[in-house]
Order: sequence, then C-alpha cells, then structure tokens
Amino acid sequence: VQLQASGGGLVQAGGSLRLSCAASGRTFSLFHVGWFRQDPGKEREFVGAINWSGGSTSWADSVKDRFTISRDNPKNTVFLQMTGLTPEDTAMYYCAADWAGDSTEWYPQTMASYDYWGQGTLVTVSS
Repeated sequence: VQLQASGGGLVQAGGSLRLSCAASGRTFSLFHVGWFRQDPGKEREFVGAINWSGGSTSWADSVKDRFTISRDNPKNTVFLQMTGLTPEDTAMYYCAADWAGDSTEWYPQTMASYDYWGQGTLVTVSS
C-alpha cells in the first residue's frame, strides 16, 4: 500500500491543523493506521493510532487531550485533527499502516508493527 500524508503547514500556537493520510494499492480498511512525528535530531515518536475498524484509538500522553483521529475507509483516508498546537508539536509527521489480517494483537505505539510508511508532512508551530 502507498501512503501519502498531507495537510501540514505553518500555524500559530493555539491553532489547528488537519492532517490526511491517503492510501492506495490495497484494501485500506484492513489496516490499522498510526501517526508518528520526528523533530530533527530526535527519535521518531508515536502520536496516535486508529484500528482497522475505527472502533479503537491509542494516544501519546502529550497529545491525547488535543488531537483526534478518524478514518473514512471508503475514501481510503485517515485524518489527524490537531488542536491547541504548541511549538513542541513542530515536527515532520508520518502516517503508517499496519496490516490487521496477520494478527489479533495490536501494538499501535510500536514502530516495528507498521508495514508501510508515508513520506511525511511538515508541521511548524510558531510561538
């Protein structure tokens, strides 16, 4: 599956952005989808994830009260709605897909769980 992340940009602190992750190539509804971010010089970190059906989500503590995630399976797209942005949210944001058909277990915060990665979209939050 090919993933295309979009929606990043420059926003002032306190503002909002909605990132999109569009997929093509396989049945997207059979994939869990996660969002990760990486600041230059730092390790890539987990942000949030949604399971294949959209019925379960997982969040990093730093964003769980500010970000929401949803998916539109017929349109092969997952959305990350970000509100209350702070300069600490500045990073390249990546979406990733984890094939749900090979296991009943789901480890959304583990990077190694994901089979496919998008190219990233840059979010910059100014103070």
